[in-house]
Amino acid sequence: MKDNGDILLIVESPAKARTIEKYLGKGYQVEASMGHLIDLPKSRLAVDVEHDYTPEYITVRGKAKILKNLIQKAKRTEKILLASDNDREGEAISYHIKNAILKKYPEVKFERIVFNEITPSAIREAIGSSREIDHDKVAAQKARRILDRLVGYHLSPILWAKVKNGLSAGRVQSVALRLLCEREQEVEEFIPEEYWTLQANLEKSNKKFTAQLVEYKKQKPVLKSQREVEAIVKELKNLDFVVKDIRKVEKIIKPKAPYTTSKLQQAAASRLGYISRKTMRIAQQLYEGINIGSDRVGLITYMRTDSTRVASSALGQVRDFIKQYYASELPPKPNYYSMAKRAQDAHEAIRPTYVDKTPESIKDSLSKEQHKLYSIIWEQFVSSQMNPAKSSTTSVDVEVGACLFRTSSTKMIEKGFQKVLKQLASKEKKNVLPKLLVGEQVTCTGFNPEQHFTSGPSRYTDASIIKTLEEKGIGRPSTYAPIISVLQDRYYIVRKNKQLVPTTLGRIINDILIKSFPDILNVNFTAEMENKLDKIEEHNQEWIAMLKEFYPPFKHQVDHVMDTLESIKGVLDEETDFVCEKCGKKMIKKLGRFGFFLACGGFPECRNTKSVPLADCPQDNCNGKIITRRRQGGRGREFYGCTNYPECEFISHFKPLNQSCPKCGKFLVEKTDKKRGSYKSCINPECDYLHTIDEYANENNRSEIVNEESRNSA
Repeated sequence: MKDNGDILLIVESPAKARTIEKYLGKGYQVEASMGHLIDLPKSRLAVDVEHDYTPEYITVRGKAKILKNLIQKAKRTEKILLASDNDREGEAISYHIKNAILKKYPEVKFERIVFNEITPSAIREAIGSSREIDHDKVAAQKARRILDRLVGYHLSPILWAKVKNGLSAGRVQSVALRLLCEREQEVEEFIPEEYWTLQANLEKSNKKFTAQLVEYKKQKPVLKSQREVEAIVKELKNLDFVVKDIRKVEKIIKPKAPYTTSKLQQAAASRLGYISRKTMRIAQQLYEGINIGSDRVGLITYMRTDSTRVASSALGQVRDFIKQYYASELPPKPNYYSMAKRAQDAHEAIRPTYVDKTPESIKDSLSKEQHKLYSIIWEQFVSSQMNPAKSSTTSVDVEVGACLFRTSSTKMIEKGFQKVLKQLASKEKKNVLPKLLVGEQVTCTGFNPEQHFTSGPSRYTDASIIKTLEEKGIGRPSTYAPIISVLQDRYYIVRKNKQLVPTTLGRIINDILIKSFPDILNVNFTAEMENKLDKIEEHNQEWIAMLKEFYPPFKHQVDHVMDTLESIKGVLDEETDFVCEKCGKKMIKKLGRFGFFLACGGFPECRNTKSVPLADCPQDNCNGKIITRRRQGGRGREFYGCTNYPECEFISHFKPLNQSCPKCGKFLVEKTDKKRGSYKSCINPECDYLHTIDEYANENNRSEIVNEESRNSA
């Protein structure tokens, strides 16, 4: 073996390799493995369940050239530094690369290095404190990989045999799908109830303010109709409004901890509207390195973490920064934050690598999306080490007759950590009150009665499902985004108005899996499996023993289900009264990967397909059906129109539900707005069921607009 003195450092991604290569300079070669090079084959089980669950590893398809290049470079190197990510997957990548090279060149020296940030000092420090490969981490990754393979390769064939070809199921994703389906059922079963609130318009010394009715006859008001509200307004006519009580309360608002992976994904979803996959993609770019002027800089620490811990050196840097720019908000000693019980604490919290690189100072070097995500990471970290904010809330009770109205006003006394917030700043709702005294009278200039409907459970969003998965111990920081992506790619869920909605196919799969494999789909069981994987990594559990405990009863249940579960292949196919206009045969309702559709009964000779009717057309004297339609060319937003178009020009932008209005018999639709979220309403503009007053008043005008759109586009 020839020795040219160079050290070969192997990372996972080319972007990371470019950044590190600039830092190290001569004497080092930096190469990227592009993730896993050795893995289980996709085409077969590749796990010997009869002999201690031995995996059959192969070179990943398409990666042979990369592995060959690394082996060739190993021939001419003094030492190899394995620098894949510091987690189970990264440890396994290093382990497999090392074994592949040793088979060819057994005399090569290897060292494992890890770092939490890509900075010159962190890289140098990592090289100076190398270690051996952590075989417990490798065992935990192997156990997780084999466990998922056993589940996936036994559940998927059941779905192929009993439902339709091409389906698949996964251990963790199926549990997430269950949560989404259960929430969807709650949403569908919820029936909104009408209620009203009453606001009084008050005035003193030409200064106007409003107060809400909070008490009527010594009880919390329950107003279910406009008539009840009008009765109270009538009762208060000509009565005096008198200030009964004034209270002031000060509140300490503590800064929040720097981000973990799940908290970053939640914040990016709610603040920036980013889906989890997008958040992690941008975070990866910031971590691996961005060109800032002539330098390439890793801007944030490793973005897959469940820890709120911050390195002492970083605490020193941020406190120096705060002392220089926000001296009055520097606490006497650093702020420390508790971690979740299940946190592994393998990495620091997500923070900027250089706190002096403020979002504004590097804005021109970042894309718009990178700048927004970096901004919230930087602001969260810096604010976490600042003093609390302090607010003062003044609450005023105004009494009139048997009613008590209340108003409040909040102002910040001390901004504290909020001084540094821009992207994360909250918009203050200002309700400025005049100077008031107990016992004095104020003038009422009118009332604002408002109709509402009770809100049901909200569908999960990226942020809320990740929060739930984390709380229940399902998945880990590296898997939250992939869980959602896999369910979407399989078309078991779709994203509508940032909400995650199970498809018909997803709900069918979920029903079958819950009934057939209640343990596998049990949230607590899945969380316990995650705990066992953690124990393997901590050297407190033997991986083969875990698989031996899991697999035999699972395989027994698989065989039982395959033998006894009734096939629904073709059962969901339903002959309809619709006739194919191309060949005259009846159309068949079938389940596809995008849901139900109509296909000609003459298939394969006739391949005509159509959308499934969702409801009867609500227009008088029309016997058409409402179907899903799109603009010409198939692009743009879906809408719902009549099959009798152009004779019938009815369309709606709201999806028909499989529910009839109890008042008029026409169908209900699902609507969404910022104020109320998702709610149900009758499609009939002349029916007031679940309509707000404003909707009812404007429905005819809206119908004219919709019909005009139909004439122009359908």
